[in-house]
Amino acid sequence: MLRDQFPALARYTYLNTATYGLLSRRGRAAMVGHLDRRDEFACGDFLAWFDDMDRLRGKLGRLVGAQADDIAFAPNAATPLSLLLNGLDWAPGDEIVTLENEFPNQLYFPALLASRGVKFVAAPWEQLQERITARTRLIVVSQVSYSTGFRPRLETLDRRNALLYVDATQCLGALTFDGAAVRPDFLAVNGYKWMLAPNGAAFYAVSPALRAQLAPQVIGWRSHFDWRNVNNLHAAAPVFAEAAERYEGGMLDFPSLYALEAAVDMLFELGPEQVERHVLDLNETLRGALRRVPGVSLYSDEFAATGPTPITSVHFAGQEAGALAARLKAEHDILTSARCGRLRLSPHFYNDENDVDRLLAAL
Repeated sequence: MLRDQFPALARYTYLNTATYGLLSRRGRAAMVGHLDRRDEFACGDFLAWFDDMDRLRGKLGRLVGAQADDIAFAPNAATPLSLLLNGLDWAPGDEIVTLENEFPNQLYFPALLASRGVKFVAAPWEQLQERITARTRLIVVSQVSYSTGFRPRLETLDRRNALLYVDATQCLGALTFDGAAVRPDFLAVNGYKWMLAPNGAAFYAVSPALRAQLAPQVIGWRSHFDWRNVNNLHAAAPVFAEAAERYEGGMLDFPSLYALEAAVDMLFELGPEQVERHVLDLNETLRGALRRVPGVSLYSDEFAATGPTPITSVHFAGQEAGALAARLKAEHDILTSARCGRLRLSPHFYNDENDVDRLLAAL
């Protein structure tokens, strides 16, 4: 059974993938397999590890509508955002536009650019379009909100001449991503949530047009395009490759990335569209049941502009969300989260209606 791939489900009713995705037995085996390989060959085949990562780039590109050359790896989603914000040539009066209540990654760093004369604008979705002006250089948004599950319809934005940065951490792996419709210049995904990878397995896609103007910010032995020539490494200023790996600089987190590949392979075997349908249907079942609970209000009912989302955000009248989440865990082994005064529920493809029933019985 699919659920047998996730040992934690033997004890827990797990509705908390928006915080951490569960690691499968296949993912763990991929990590151990890589470590066994290091012993078997004494790391003498380390260049072949990079060949494997190039294979993974192709699979990830297929997921997000990009090419293998567009994909680079990072330890987290903060790193690619910092690469972009540090790498652009800002001028006083330039603007960065984002949504209100965004994930802190999207709020903290842009605010620091105020010292360079860059204006930071946060607006609700209903006003975002009008806040995009001729001075807007960059739009920074999440495909799905970490706190509420709000899913802006990014394909409807008139970006004018601004670049679009999308963080798809809270959707990819649960939802399909239509890269042709959204057309991000820069897409970042941390794999430890819906992609079911360990920490350290993040990736990003940079369009060829943006790569032509975005200088690398991390310089290391892999910065020169001919870095695989390890017997005679380049000993002068690097000539960067055109592919997105130009931004990586050094070694990669191979164990975590092999686990990510195992998760991607499982996703393709299940079918991304089938996974999306299951996740969305399960959330609709959950919301339908919660609507029958007295004193409940659902974020998705209050803000109808949201697109289909893998996160259910619910407020219980007279209940403090953090205390409720703690009781569900302590008394019933049900794992959820509290965000912004609401209980956040985030089932994935390893959940079923029995998990919904257990939650409702506990509530």
